[in-house]
Amino acid sequence: MLPCQRKTRSQSRMRRSHDALEPIDTVRCPNCGSPKLPHAACGACGYVRPGLKVAFSKGSKQ
Repeated sequence: MLPCQRKTRSQSRMRRSHDALEPIDTVRCPNCGSPKLPHAACGACGYVRPGLKVAFSKGSKQ
């Protein structure tokens, strides 16, 4: 089944205006200074927020 009428070039481009890729925002870790995602634990040192630390064990399999 085909559409009744063809979408105009303008309508197609207006529909695609929200499909552009956006760069990933990163922030500096206040503990070690490496880039990390906001509101996420630091991958280098495990820092989350003051008073909370997540332990990472690299190389151990469970």
